[in-house]
Amino acid sequence: MKVLVGVKRVVDYAVKVRVAADKTGVELKNVKMSMNPFCEIAIEEAARLKEAKTATEVVVMSIGPKEAQETIRTALAMGGDRGIHIKTDMRIDQDLQPLNIAKLMAKIVEEEKPDLVILGKQSIDSDACQTGQMLAALMNCGQVTFASELTFDGNNITAKRETDSGEETVSVAMPAVVTADLRLNIPRYAKLPNIMKAKKKKIDAREASEFGIDLEPRIITTNVEDPPARDAGIKVDDVDSLFDKLRNAEDFPH
Repeated sequence: MKVLVGVKRVVDYAVKVRVAADKTGVELKNVKMSMNPFCEIAIEEAARLKEAKTATEVVVMSIGPKEAQETIRTALAMGGDRGIHIKTDMRIDQDLQPLNIAKLMAKIVEEEKPDLVILGKQSIDSDACQTGQMLAALMNCGQVTFASELTFDGNNITAKRETDSGEETVSVAMPAVVTADLRLNIPRYAKLPNIMKAKKKKIDAREASEFGIDLEPRIITTNVEDPPARDAGIKVDDVDSLFDKLRNAEDFPH
């Protein structure tokens, strides 16, 4: 079984983002970037499938500027076998939008013919949560979104998935697209020997323009502002004072 994993380079989750001076987006210059946390879960699941000999090859792909190869190398150190980098200088948090990402990934799927595609359920920059679903539609195949557990039986996947009302168990035949939820696994830290080995693994770099896809964004971000500052809270001496404030004080922040 061949597994294709999509990974995305985003602003590190621990960084406090700043609005750019021109108010068109968040500042990306001189900001620490890392792999999207849900993509880490996706590559970890693929690596575990390889270790269990369920998967025979794990191919990692990413779309973005030349620095995206650092993200691919991290994924290769975690267990990927080779990488595919689709190069573009478009802002991948705003301008390169989910449908166009899905179309680019569908082109790679046509070439690689994977049995399984695993993605993070969403990225922490755009938070769109759309790429996996759109890719499955373009592939005309089954999908499992928000997967929290996967088991394999021949050509079928049985998955538990998180829903707003609880947990759901579904079965889907491969080829299929799976999007990873937080509880699917705990990603490993790449060990130094694996990081060194990853430097020698092949990454096939290609220009996004060669795929003949119109990548112009259909949704335009016109303005980005910092959220309004919250009013300061107040302190009360005891529970009775708290209830009194809740009932009567007009200046109490609600």
